[in-house]
Amino acid sequence: MRNAGARAFTTSAAALTAAVTFAATAQATTATTVVEKVPYAMDSSNQAAWWTPAATYKGNGEYTYFAFNEPGTTETTHRPAVARRAPDGTWSRLPLLKSDGTQAEFTDDNGHNQPSVARDGSGRLHVFTSMHCDTWRYFRSDAAGGSLTDHAGELPDQGAGITYPVLTTAPNGDLYLAARVGCAADQRPGKLYHWDNATATWSVVATFGSALNRAAYPDDLQVDAAGRVHLLYEWSKAPASAFRHQLSYLRYDPATGEFTNHAGAAVTVPTTPDTSDVLQGLTAGEEWSTDNTGYTGPAVQSAKLTLDGSTPKVAFRYRSADSAGDFRVYYAYPSGGGWARQTVYAGGQTAAAIGITWDGTEGKRVYYVTAAGADRVFAATEAGGAWTSSSVTPGLTADRLAVRRNADGQDVLYLPDTAHTSLYYARR
Repeated sequence: MRNAGARAFTTSAAALTAAVTFAATAQATTATTVVEKVPYAMDSSNQAAWWTPAATYKGNGEYTYFAFNEPGTTETTHRPAVARRAPDGTWSRLPLLKSDGTQAEFTDDNGHNQPSVARDGSGRLHVFTSMHCDTWRYFRSDAAGGSLTDHAGELPDQGAGITYPVLTTAPNGDLYLAARVGCAADQRPGKLYHWDNATATWSVVATFGSALNRAAYPDDLQVDAAGRVHLLYEWSKAPASAFRHQLSYLRYDPATGEFTNHAGAAVTVPTTPDTSDVLQGLTAGEEWSTDNTGYTGPAVQSAKLTLDGSTPKVAFRYRSADSAGDFRVYYAYPSGGGWARQTVYAGGQTAAAIGITWDGTEGKRVYYVTAAGADRVFAATEAGGAWTSSSVTPGLTADRLAVRRNADGQDVLYLPDTAHTSLYYARR
């Protein structure tokens, strides 16, 4: 089962039985949610807020791909892999393989060295992983179902330090990738890349954000039915900070090569904090600081994006001067010439994990994780301006999350429980 040279690993009958039992128990508690434990060991380092570790695909049934960190050979290392769920519910495992055929292994670095995954239109899986000012660590299969092998040499910007890779699949099967590129002390820009599925090549689209004494933090990106790329990102004081500011939005149209704000007005790239389309601006007492322990003022920390057609909708966490140190959960959407915001959850501290999807009936669904409690993962919906939250997985103490909407109109949740080194799949 642990032979790293094999192409994929199917779950054992015992593991499948355990997963089915867990799902049945969860369904009895929450009839609308199916929950399964992914039958592979997860490393405690499998935790981040910015990543895009889940992907789905509708072929002859629904496929799900979870990129995650497995335990390494020591307590301070991890080995990235992909867990693939087939339409019949069976799981298989795809390790990331180095050129010598052994599984890749990297040093733990919570909040940085986690994987992001996407599937292109030809069925190839793409995984970016374990980079904190490191050169590209990129693994790809050469065909649907193939082994995930090292293709780092095919990326632009060879030799540059890369951090925070997030990616998504366009309707035509191409991919878009956003990452922070560069490790200078005075500025760290954000770049947008494009995978052309027909030619199987990567290229640079543009540097989307760069400013002196500032660092860009990619949060999320989505592509609408017309092929336009919607990008969400934050800014911090350079070189880096756990507390960010000026949550921003940008749209790119590949057909014209133009960048615009949410209202369609042209935007010059690279943007700066002063020229960005800002969802959450600076508030009273907010400062640009690199002090990760002493700074207690207002700040943004984690945000995600979904689309209602071509209209962006955003969920994010923000600590304000009057929140008693808590990062509350907010929802933002275009309104008039600017952005309107609503408070989704202000009942206590939240973890650096958030998600949002758009449902044709319910509208927006905002997912968040509380910092404590018997139930940690919640989904919030809005009616008449009032937000209502409910536990997604009662009794499950997951402390991170990611969510993807699948082709069947279901939300697929990626739920790590780092205290118990377990990863869960949920569908609702």
